[in-house]
Amino acid sequence: MIIYGVALLSICTLVGISIGQILGNLMGLPANVGGVGIAMILLIITGSYLNKKGFIDAKTEQGVEFWSAIYIPVVVAMAATQNVHGALSGGPMAILAGVMAVVVAFALVPVIDRMGNSDNTESAHSTKSTNNL
Repeated sequence: MIIYGVALLSICTLVGISIGQILGNLMGLPANVGGVGIAMILLIITGSYLNKKGFIDAKTEQGVEFWSAIYIPVVVAMAATQNVHGALSGGPMAILAGVMAVVVAFALVPVIDRMGNSDNTESAHSTKSTNNL
């Protein structure tokens, strides 16, 4: 049922935000540190696990996909606004950390692309060798 997908998303959100709040407190910050990201990772891991075990049917998956499509852009926009405000008020070190994270992410795109292409070329080579038999 679709409602189970919504329940899964909400549970992952609550757990992720709670973990983010705990991380913030452990770091001495009065803020949620990575709660949305943790929630999304939990949703992906939990959804994959339940799907492999056969606990998620098509309707439940539709519920997760629907709310993920709505939830992610809204939360990312809210988090981005808070991050920009925090970076501008936090000084040059916060801005430098954000810029460096973006630079590293852009630098890793070709590496990840090559990793994906190497898997495709290996399967293409194995298909050619079996066709020659």
